[in-house]
Amino acid sequence: MKEELLVSGRQNLNIDPVLHIWHWQIPLYLFLGGLAAGVLFFAALYTIQGKEKQYPTAVKIAPIIAPFALVFGLLALFLDLKHQLYFWQLYTTVRLDSPMSWGAWTLMAITPLSFIWSAVYIKEIFPNWDWKFSFLNTFEAWCRKNIKIFAWIIIILAIILGVYTGILLSAFNARPLWNTSILGPLFLVSGLSTGAASIMWISKDSAERRVFSKIDLILIGIELFFIVHLLMGFMASSKVQIEAAELFLGGEFTVPFWIFVIGLGLVVPAILESLELMGKHIPINIPAILIIVGGLIFRFIMVEAGQVTRYLY
Repeated sequence: MKEELLVSGRQNLNIDPVLHIWHWQIPLYLFLGGLAAGVLFFAALYTIQGKEKQYPTAVKIAPIIAPFALVFGLLALFLDLKHQLYFWQLYTTVRLDSPMSWGAWTLMAITPLSFIWSAVYIKEIFPNWDWKFSFLNTFEAWCRKNIKIFAWIIIILAIILGVYTGILLSAFNARPLWNTSILGPLFLVSGLSTGAASIMWISKDSAERRVFSKIDLILIGIELFFIVHLLMGFMASSKVQIEAAELFLGGEFTVPFWIFVIGLGLVVPAILESLELMGKHIPINIPAILIIVGGLIFRFIMVEAGQVTRYLY
């Protein structure tokens, strides 16, 4: 007979159950929000710089992704809500200390603006497009005339939206993995990277693709730096943070994180993009798809792993 000494009730199975409150809807929402933020950021940036003709895909074509990404992201968020009929109450108040309030109002502003941005350039993409009503043509002309004003508003909102997708997690202090201020910048850079990859994938202009390959390489380098800094910060912190880092350093999330996020999602695309910039023939859709899928998997892992971690006092 095997004897076992119990010095704490916490050694009993499931005495500290893991509470899973967020499912697939939240990481999908965070991914689509970051993707939309990245695409709109570059569209607004090059419009402000007056480079619409130099980067037509970034300014005119790729932004069509944004309204669809935002709508499907909001739909996923709505499906996750427990009291769906009361979602409108988020818009009855403004709480500057609430990340969810910031996110709700930012999405309320940027979603219609993404539709307007796409509508301004839709005739250039679809030459036979007809608005049917004269007031819509008048409104389109007015928007086109003031497109730089829209660009300044969108670039600010896109940055807020990109950071918010990380701040939404870091606001949960009870989850050690999420309880770090680096998640905001990390998710912003990841969103910009997926946005750049989408533009790179869609573009038919070799010069434009090369520019966004260079941009994406820089963003991948920054993202890797943030991830290393995140893990090093946890390993130099308290026991619960060390345990959170160990989920990726030998724990249950080690294989998917290092293979699908770091390896296939960042390192391999960086190598392929570098080879392409050096003149090697690399199909641009391969690194672009890897970056986008890697960004999606990254959010699923962060949401799932964060709910596994907890404080025990």
